[in-house]
Amino acid sequence: MNQAPDPGRLPLVERVTHWSVHNRKRAGFGWLGLVILIIALGAGLGSTNRSEHSPGETGRAQRMLEEAQVFSPPQESVLIEAEAGAPGYDENPAMRKAAQDVAAALRGLGKDETGAQWASDITSPTDKGLAAKLVSENGRSAVVRFSVTGYTMEPMQKAVREQQRSHPDVAITQTGKVSVSQAIGDLKDKDFLRAEVLSIPLTIVILAVVFGSLVSAGIPVLISLVSVLAAMGALTFAGKWVAMGDSTPSVVLLIGMAVGVDYSLFYLRRAREERAAGHDNDTAILIAGRTSGKAVVISAFTVIIALAGLFFTGIETFTGMTIGTIAVVGIAMIGSVTALPAVLSWLGERVDNWKLPWLGARRTEVRDSRIWSGLVRRVVKRPLLWGGVGALSLALLALPALGMKMSDPDLKHRMPTDVPALQALDRLQTAFPSDTNTVPAEITVRGADLQGPEIKNALSELKQQVAQSEGKLHGPVGTSLVKSPVDSSRSVLVVRVPLAGDGKNAASVEALKELREEVLPASFGKVEGAQYAVSGDTAKQEDFNSALSSSTPYVFAFVIVLAFLLLTAAFRSLAIPVISILLNLLSIGSAYGVLTLVFQDGHLSSLLDFRSYGAVVSWLPLFMFVTLFGLSMDYHVFILSRVREYRGRGLSTRQAVVEGISRSAGTVTSAAVVMVAVFSVFGTLSAIDYKMVGVGLATAVLIDATVVRGILLPASLALFGDASWKLPRRLKWLPGISLEGAESPAPAAASEPTGALAREKSSPTAEGAADPLVGPRV
Repeated sequence: MNQAPDPGRLPLVERVTHWSVHNRKRAGFGWLGLVILIIALGAGLGSTNRSEHSPGETGRAQRMLEEAQVFSPPQESVLIEAEAGAPGYDENPAMRKAAQDVAAALRGLGKDETGAQWASDITSPTDKGLAAKLVSENGRSAVVRFSVTGYTMEPMQKAVREQQRSHPDVAITQTGKVSVSQAIGDLKDKDFLRAEVLSIPLTIVILAVVFGSLVSAGIPVLISLVSVLAAMGALTFAGKWVAMGDSTPSVVLLIGMAVGVDYSLFYLRRAREERAAGHDNDTAILIAGRTSGKAVVISAFTVIIALAGLFFTGIETFTGMTIGTIAVVGIAMIGSVTALPAVLSWLGERVDNWKLPWLGARRTEVRDSRIWSGLVRRVVKRPLLWGGVGALSLALLALPALGMKMSDPDLKHRMPTDVPALQALDRLQTAFPSDTNTVPAEITVRGADLQGPEIKNALSELKQQVAQSEGKLHGPVGTSLVKSPVDSSRSVLVVRVPLAGDGKNAASVEALKELREEVLPASFGKVEGAQYAVSGDTAKQEDFNSALSSSTPYVFAFVIVLAFLLLTAAFRSLAIPVISILLNLLSIGSAYGVLTLVFQDGHLSSLLDFRSYGAVVSWLPLFMFVTLFGLSMDYHVFILSRVREYRGRGLSTRQAVVEGISRSAGTVTSAAVVMVAVFSVFGTLSAIDYKMVGVGLATAVLIDATVVRGILLPASLALFGDASWKLPRRLKWLPGISLEGAESPAPAAASEPTGALAREKSSPTAEGAADPLVGPRV
């Protein structure tokens, strides 16, 4: 008579499942307690909203200004436009009066609590000698310029609104980097709320259809939401030391919903399957922990390893995202192997309560997928043909990615055209084209007598070098001495040098190179004790791209090598990791191709409501690589563990592939539908970077769950045959990870039937001989 195994001798995941089932309250409330503790730590310690620094020289300039507790005041503009049919500026007293009153209102704002002027450097076309510069050629537009030196924009915005009401005969609009950034921030906040409002009900609806039960549908969503909330608390806590970018909360929501639903789905479907096979509820949960629970843990660690590769970049944009996504994946994994088994044990058959009319009875049954089963059977019969066609299709789809260009969008391309501040900026740049043709580089200088003769000589030399640069650099060269309020020795000199080009093209990059490598060493570089660094939009983009290109090989190597080692340990095979990695790279490459076609080349721009700027957001390709590499392993580990389970029962590799994929198809398809739906929500948001994230991830998951899972994976396993499950003799000493648990099923005879009958004769809980495919347990 067989005895139940001693829980103390079970592998770790099985011990955790066993403990959770027999200690429901401790497991469930323990996980919730962990979540509450994380949130409380974040709320209690608070966040200092640490500012994000760019890599390279741009980051050094930012730190110089921070250490001096000063900042380079941003420039804002108030655009004054004549009404249709009205005369131009010279013949339009209403325009001149408006310009005069706007300037007077800004000058009359006074100082903030720190003693700084709310607005400074105010220039108006009514000022002597400035009309030629501040009135457009056609006279239809005039501009009042000022620097934002106060700590908030509200007084300036209020003053401009009052002038709008006082001058109904002209159009008065404030615009500039601060105004547009503020509008973008507000819109992103609305986007984040919209993503929450749309993704959560959509996920519940899909899961309700998948399970046929509202109770079953609610559990994965609850696991996901609690994990996201806990990760947000972790971000608040980590924000004291690490900068968190604007996109980090959205990315955490995106990944948290995806992995939380995936992990819960794997567990729930397997437990339901075992209950349908005749096992009592707790036994079914233990089997789910033995199989799907371990697949969840391995999948989660693969995602975490992949995401951790981003730390190699040293780029702060990635650091916050990485911490947040690792936190949400880890919390979701812990909840899935502790709280979820406890909840399922407590609910019992009530997990299928609140069935949907017409769907409930049918959905709560466990069935193989006839569509996937039929497709996979055809693929394993002719694997070379099917695999070749599938691989060629994805390779062709990936071809456009060879021409991918990486650059961040400017302000007017970041959001849709209906943002008033963006519309005004567009009109301003049309009326004053010199604003777009002169992109200044900002040189921050400190560590010397900034008003001494050496600095003055260096400035003279710099201006002379600019004049001799053959148009790469040009005037006027602007200078401003910014005194530190805490220490006069920390004061800085900010020098603005306009660059050729539009700020992003080759002319601007060449001009920046000339400034950094030739002009500055010959001027400020000769001043003893002086430190300088170049920043600005062009410099920021170049420094980011440089840091990215130098670190990308290390990220790729780290992710691929560690994923290879993890999969080798999990499956005791060299072929499985090689197949998985190559298929991942192929699906990611095809997603890159779609991203290039849609956003860089502008296809579907009207449907998705964006304006192409001829590139892809610079941080996205690397982020997509690590994220998709990890997420796609969810499917691969889950499917391969089922295939390996059937292979361990004595079925041939081709039979095991058909059985494993047919049996896991419902779970994987359901998880993929949820992922694609949630990611697609982000494709409908306003910001172009959100759109790219949503479309890119949705495309990759769709490809991975269809072409890769249904054609390329079974074709590859059929071609490798038994070699798929072999580890060279000289590597047998490597530690392994048992996916099936301590008590593995007895191998079925090769002549036994497959399908439902085979499953009945060879239950995953049957005790007997150890699985010969499983290595040492860890």
